[in-house]
Amino acid sequence: MRKTHKKESVLMHSAPDNTGNAEQKLAVNKTVFLASSVISILLILFTILFPQASEAVLGNALRWVSDHFGWYYMLVVAAYSIFALYVGLSRYGDIKLGQDHDKPDFPFLAWAAMLFSAGIGIDLLFFGASEPLAHYLSPPDGSGATPEAARAAIAQAFLHWGLHGWGIYALIGMALAYFAYRQNLPLALRSALVPVFGKKRTDGWLGHSVDIFGVVCTLLGIATSLGIGVLQANAGLSHVFGIETSKLVQTVIIVAVVAAAALSAMSGVERGVRRLSEINMLGATFLLLALLVMGPTVFLLNAFTQNIGDYFQTIISKTFDVYAYQGNSGAEWKAGWTIFFWAWWVAWAPFVGLFIARISRGRTLREFVLGVMFIPLGFIFAWFSIFGNSAIDLVSHGAAALGETALADPAMGMFALFEHYPYASLWSLMAVVIGLIFFVTSADSGALVLANLSSKNLASGADAPIWMRLFWAAATGLITLGLLFAGGFGSLQSVSVVAGLPFSLVLVIYMISMWKSLRQEGNRRKANQIDKAMVLADGRNWRNRLNRLVNFPSAKTALRFMVKTLQPAMLEVAHELQDKGIDTHLTQDKENHRLKLEVLHGDEVDFLYEVRLVEAVKPVFALSQAGNLASPLEQEKYYRAEVFLSEGSQDYDIVGYTKEQIIIDILNQYERHMQFLHLER
Repeated sequence: MRKTHKKESVLMHSAPDNTGNAEQKLAVNKTVFLASSVISILLILFTILFPQASEAVLGNALRWVSDHFGWYYMLVVAAYSIFALYVGLSRYGDIKLGQDHDKPDFPFLAWAAMLFSAGIGIDLLFFGASEPLAHYLSPPDGSGATPEAARAAIAQAFLHWGLHGWGIYALIGMALAYFAYRQNLPLALRSALVPVFGKKRTDGWLGHSVDIFGVVCTLLGIATSLGIGVLQANAGLSHVFGIETSKLVQTVIIVAVVAAAALSAMSGVERGVRRLSEINMLGATFLLLALLVMGPTVFLLNAFTQNIGDYFQTIISKTFDVYAYQGNSGAEWKAGWTIFFWAWWVAWAPFVGLFIARISRGRTLREFVLGVMFIPLGFIFAWFSIFGNSAIDLVSHGAAALGETALADPAMGMFALFEHYPYASLWSLMAVVIGLIFFVTSADSGALVLANLSSKNLASGADAPIWMRLFWAAATGLITLGLLFAGGFGSLQSVSVVAGLPFSLVLVIYMISMWKSLRQEGNRRKANQIDKAMVLADGRNWRNRLNRLVNFPSAKTALRFMVKTLQPAMLEVAHELQDKGIDTHLTQDKENHRLKLEVLHGDEVDFLYEVRLVEAVKPVFALSQAGNLASPLEQEKYYRAEVFLSEGSQDYDIVGYTKEQIIIDILNQYERHMQFLHLER
């Protein structure tokens, strides 16, 4: 009786639905939510109540980071990009961010537009003309306002906005997407730490700390950027319409942006963020082409070509240039520009990385890395080259006021540039509108990331509920309003940059985690190449095999096979393994027509053999086999019992197998898994 009772323990039990069982319902992660809220409020109160003290303390901290860790930032940022490119171009590049059968959630152009809008946003408008002019007039080396300074200025801007920054986003994005969609962990910062620290630690204080850090950085970074962007939008409206620059106007802008972000959040990623991002890209592209046509077109095209060559020609030397021989002037320039940008990219990595991971399910590692690093790069090259060279050309031909404006008030640099072209008000208005849409996109995607980080038991492909996204959108707006009236944006910007230093170490751990997991994938593939006896190799039953190949069963027939043949076979294997002391579970999901056999191996990787009923389209030659009573739609379909392993569908159908053949197939896959475990050891 005991033996029988033991075998009953592995009989079919129902699988929980995709939202989790009663004990795993979606809920607020109180630890992350409360701790990040308290830390953010304290930092904001510090900057509001003690503006001068906070500016001094955080300014000194920023200079200290640059002076003592500038060399480290230069090395580690280079390592991020090199590692990301290596993964994308290596033999692991065809691994999917998801199971093998997953398809991309978004079309390629929509995906590219969203990752671009989230990754760079309003900064294009702020720095597009101002940064090249600043490097041209005040270069780190040599004299300013010379042809050599012009070439170096654009190459320097390319460096700050090029492969290095997007390499950071590619690293964190692929790590988060890989562990969420490939290994079915939550889409959270802590998940990428599991291979190094184990699940127990990452579910505890370590994981909470990383997620809290991500929430604080994201919240403060978005609030700071929204505030700076609102100041620029107000300046643009004043420039175009004469609307006064005042706290009232800026408050109206913030409220409008947050309200639009809330509506977008309610629409979801598929409609809200996606559509706004597409509008952004179209508007920015039109503005870029207009400037190209109105300006010295041939010169701009020639300069664009030469700027790309200069960038790639100097990228290695610039990557490791810490201005060690330029003394205090070189140290100040490095702290104000290159180190600032590297720390800023790292500080924004939690937000942008989580968002682009959220929209990248189903893409291969190669497609992801090359897309994230090179699609925005082409647009950035064009933007900074055309806007920067247009501004430099005007200044070199006597428009000194443009250069003075760009240095004194970078937010006005673009509007001052448009004054030298026909229909200046039209282009300035378009820039304001594009900037406002960028704000909405950042606020919406930021609210999504904050809500997801504040949740627990969130499935890898799901988002936090709408109310939580609305809460964080409103919180971002309130914080921005508070900082606007207190003038604390500069201090919080320093907080974000200083915070980049500890998070850069987290990204190093991400590289180690990815390397360990990809090596494991390689061992799994190597193990799968070991081909034992074929399931259907017995030539005595060749007619049955042929019949199976040309048979296209209905749903009823396939379900009968799963109940009458497949289930007893899987149950027999489960019982045998249980008798040998191996923990084994057999799960039935009746609603989705799935049978899943799990063999647990303690601290090692568990074995999964799952069969799902999959609808397929009949080949043309088989359509005549359909019964006359079936509808045309039913005549075109048949059903497969496909095998799924932990990495996804294996793309073969077992309907028509005998019980013995199914058992042999399970054992073949299990033997490959055991070989994989051997290689791992």
